[in-house]
Amino acid sequence: MADVKTALAGYGYAGKTIHAPLIRAAKGLELTTVVSSRPADVQSDLPGMPVTPDLATALADPSIELVVIATPNEIHASMAHEALDAGKHVVIDKPFALSVAEGESVLAHAERVGKTISVFHCRRWDSNYLTLQALRPHLGDLYQVILRYDRLRPVVRNRWRERAGPGSGIWFDLGSHLVDQAISLFGWPEWISADIAGQRPGAQTDDYFHALLGYGPLRVILHSSMMTTIPGPALEVQGANGAFVKFGMDTQEEMLKAGRTPGDAGWGIDPVMGIFTPVAGEIAGQSKEVTAVPGNYLAYYEAIAKTIRENAPNPVTGEDALKVMKVLELGFVSSREGRKIFI
Repeated sequence: MADVKTALAGYGYAGKTIHAPLIRAAKGLELTTVVSSRPADVQSDLPGMPVTPDLATALADPSIELVVIATPNEIHASMAHEALDAGKHVVIDKPFALSVAEGESVLAHAERVGKTISVFHCRRWDSNYLTLQALRPHLGDLYQVILRYDRLRPVVRNRWRERAGPGSGIWFDLGSHLVDQAISLFGWPEWISADIAGQRPGAQTDDYFHALLGYGPLRVILHSSMMTTIPGPALEVQGANGAFVKFGMDTQEEMLKAGRTPGDAGWGIDPVMGIFTPVAGEIAGQSKEVTAVPGNYLAYYEAIAKTIRENAPNPVTGEDALKVMKVLELGFVSSREGRKIFI
């Protein structure tokens, strides 16, 4: 079957570093157009690639079937509506909207026109997530899980993610990844208690969050700060049959930044071992090193191609992404009001 001709809207950090290389490497997709106000940047990386400064021109091309939206968060929903009006399938970078109401409108539109909406929650295919999935049967009932992004970026940058405005801040940026991982692994939480703040001098939006999700006796902690000199474990799991601790993040983004391509030798391999410690009652056993499962963001885009061509399952449905939006919204309410919110 013919590859799905794809337009990429946005060629900032996410479009340039993440989406373009993955789309170009994915079996079943062909990147044929980039929508960007910086054509020289696109041509420097992708010589000969057609570039248009406006989405409407790309949408007028009848050969384009899929539009990938990698623009600032505040225009995700409006661009999705434009693409759906033009009869295109749509992938949106996370978070796919600024509110639950905005997200519901996009999903209703996709349903009316019979097109696929999917959201790029790629961290379901990162190494730590896949490793936890593989180990989970050995951990028994879980009591505490910590999912953490620690970074040291003490200086506020002049970019839209760090400026005051709709869709900025790390609760939307990194929190959406962690919320999606939590829901994918453990289902819908019973409640959330969140502390979301700006800590850095000159902070215009949130650069810290610590959120607690309740699942019966299980507590899932989502944490991130831009002021972390010594990172804690990226993943910490305490279960009835043992504990698993893993330092270090998935390697794929750094590989993409270095110009490497999915499929290269060693792609997605994390050299940092995790540690599994079994337990029986009150006695901890001998700790063992665990080799991380390689990360594979490419699997998302190859699944999208099959969704469009073969009616295969959508790898991340709009309904999945809407659940993330609901938790993000309630996290802001919890932090603002200083209380636990039952969902």
